[in-house]
Amino acid sequence: MSSQDTDALLDPLELTEYEEQALERLIELGRTTAPDLSEATGIPKARIYGVLDELADLGYLKVIPGRPKQYQPKPPEEILDQAIENRRQTYETDRARIEATREEFIAAFGPLYEQASEDISPTEELFHVVDVGDPSERETRTLYADAHQDVRIITKSFEYFDSIEDAFADAYDRDCALRILFLDPDLLAPENRPIQREIVEYIRTKYPEIESRFSATRLPWRGTLIDPSLAYDSGDAVLLVEEENVPLHKRQAAVTENHSFVAGLGRYFDLTWEYDTLDVDPYSDA
Repeated sequence: MSSQDTDALLDPLELTEYEEQALERLIELGRTTAPDLSEATGIPKARIYGVLDELADLGYLKVIPGRPKQYQPKPPEEILDQAIENRRQTYETDRARIEATREEFIAAFGPLYEQASEDISPTEELFHVVDVGDPSERETRTLYADAHQDVRIITKSFEYFDSIEDAFADAYDRDCALRILFLDPDLLAPENRPIQREIVEYIRTKYPEIESRFSATRLPWRGTLIDPSLAYDSGDAVLLVEEENVPLHKRQAAVTENHSFVAGLGRYFDLTWEYDTLDVDPYSDA
């Protein structure tokens, strides 16, 4: 493996350039002294002790007392375990610091927000828009994380499944009821048909309890909705309206937390699922 490859492997540790150089060379050399490591890496002697002390504080190496002191790297698996623990501790510290400001934060900004919200029209409260791609996929992952009971998906071929699978799997493990309404493969562009088939086969193999059907007609929108309720007391959604003449990178998705609107989307989904899906599963031999 080249030095460039190993450099990339150190990136998740979020070290400085000198710290990366020192740790990588130390792993190669084993136990050594600061002057010898300075010589091997080109890190100035005036800086090498500070770099090694920081790596020791992070838990990536041992300091062996003596004259001179020696430094010994920990095994690679221990370095990664320690990096995870360091990140966890940082998260807990940051969370506690943020949580400590909650009461004052809400007291200071709550009235300002409420005052500004009084001027928002009902239409503006209906939804906001995000770009299609990473932003809309991020919103979709949030929906899966927030779902309590029900996730309903309308999609052509679910080609973005890889980017949201972790959140999808988490909702599945929480016993949320997931249903996927795919488009009839005969209505797909030829290049999308093998993509849909591959995704359908994968989901049916890995998540066998999930129901899926195929819409017999083209649908005016696609997206994800969670926990719709005819009592209008729950429900969020991300949806994309079909605009065939607009390139995908120029499209925007609508995000809504309006429970009444999501109830309507849920009703539309249920009616399509019940009365406008194919009688024969196109992948029954999958």
